[in-house]
Amino acid sequence: MLILKNISKKFGDFHLTDIDLEISEGTYYVLLGRSGSGKTQLLELIAGLNKPDTGEIWLDGENITKKKIQGRSIGLVFQDYAIFPNMTVSGNIAYSLSSGKTSRTIIKEKVSKVAAELNITHLLGRDTHHLSGGELQRVALARTLITSPRLLLLDEPMASVDASLKDDIKRLLRGLNRKGLTIIHVTHDYAEAVSLATKVGVIHNGRIIQEGSPDDVFRKPVNKFVARYSGIRNFFRVEYKKESEKWVAVCNDKIIFNVSENLYPKEGLLLLRSDDIKITPAMPSFNPGNCFKGIVREILPVGYGMEITIDAGERFYVDVSADTFKQFPLCELAEVWISFSPEAAIALQGAN
Repeated sequence: MLILKNISKKFGDFHLTDIDLEISEGTYYVLLGRSGSGKTQLLELIAGLNKPDTGEIWLDGENITKKKIQGRSIGLVFQDYAIFPNMTVSGNIAYSLSSGKTSRTIIKEKVSKVAAELNITHLLGRDTHHLSGGELQRVALARTLITSPRLLLLDEPMASVDASLKDDIKRLLRGLNRKGLTIIHVTHDYAEAVSLATKVGVIHNGRIIQEGSPDDVFRKPVNKFVARYSGIRNFFRVEYKKESEKWVAVCNDKIIFNVSENLYPKEGLLLLRSDDIKITPAMPSFNPGNCFKGIVREILPVGYGMEITIDAGERFYVDVSADTFKQFPLCELAEVWISFSPEAAIALQGAN
């Protein structure tokens, strides 16, 4: 287990502040944040490239805060791979062992084994100048894994990999994690977090502002920043009221949302995920809890299908799959109905 206790570090005008973190063995932890949020700096502290100003770092019950990087049994794969251009693939993989007392026979056996695991045996005799981003990523991983680290740190591992190869790298990383390797993976990409993480942390301005399972974090964001990161585009400033034993949220005195039974702030934000909203050509025959008539204002193609913008007194953004759009084609200015359940509404206190 990795434990960070009250870690703080000043980097010029930027601060990592009061970082407390516990990552259990076998976890795939994705640290999600924008450029400049502090995610790479935190990795460097864990790896031992920098020392914290305050706090402690523990790994498997050992305080490693002041240990040198070589003594931490932690592997770090840099965003730019840090491949040695004057060496072959085999030389790169063997580099960390070549400077020690390991015999050439054992080094050769370990290089062959890790190359086979990462499916790069055919590359061992080649130089690195003409390798693809995906191949370079595998070489960098092999060079790190050959040391049998207790913890693997990945700094934006997919940043320089072609889109067509990202699924292969994801399968590889999931496989390493399934074999028991604990991984901390920093990225700005929400899709990577959703597809890989068993636990997610969101870092912003040097602080971890929310963590938990991907479903908990992205379905129950604690603030607008996390909500935006998870792709939520529907934000409504509302007042929460209890009327006839039921809770409602009133938006600009124009729209009244029915919301599930809960304890709400007097005012704040109501959030809706775009895929929780349904579009129909007529009013639904059943009562979904919330139902509004609107006008289609914009239709935009997106990776999963279409994003439909509906004006129903307020702007609603609705995700429609490609198959659904084929069955129910829409055009701009068409009249439609949108609906969603009271349970789909996410309440946040305040406006941020």
